[in-house]
Amino acid sequence: MTANKSEISKKEIIFTGFGGQGIVLAGKILGKAAALGDRKESTLVQSYGPEARGGACSAQVIISDSAIHYPNVRNPDILACMSQAGFEKFVGLLRDDGILLTDQDLVNPKALKRDFFSIPSTRMAEELGRKMMANIIMFGFFTSITGAVSTEAAQNAVTSSVPKGTEEMNLNAFNKGYDYGLAVLKGRQKKAEGRTGV
Repeated sequence: MTANKSEISKKEIIFTGFGGQGIVLAGKILGKAAALGDRKESTLVQSYGPEARGGACSAQVIISDSAIHYPNVRNPDILACMSQAGFEKFVGLLRDDGILLTDQDLVNPKALKRDFFSIPSTRMAEELGRKMMANIIMFGFFTSITGAVSTEAAQNAVTSSVPKGTEEMNLNAFNKGYDYGLAVLKGRQKKAEGRTGV
């Protein structure tokens, strides 16, 4: 199913934003999806700014087919940014061929000379009436754009990690982000093929 991904045995990933956005939870869900769902090795290192809620925070996740000897991410393959401060702190570390994901309302890449993928995850969460689910929408987007974990593993990790009684809501948020990512990929594919019509 993922034959071409077996060439890349290790992925280094950073989710970044500010305290209160559920950044660390997104990292935990990702690690759980990789370890329990996809049967890979995974590590999670989290860091908070001194202010905690509202301060900068990040979740560094490594997913590998083999043992992970050093848990800190040095040069991420994937960077998901949900705050401007997080973007500015980590974008310089992203590999040249790395994938950058941003919340389009909270991150302004300015004169960035690289390709990136953007989703209005916070706005979409507000439209669902749950601003706190922006991280789950971003995780869905992340899953469809990067393929770092399988969809089934990601969905199972979401439902087993969120508070009881909110599973369906969070799964809906995940699927919204996931479908948005698929639409973005499809749009890019059409553009590349020269079919710019809808």
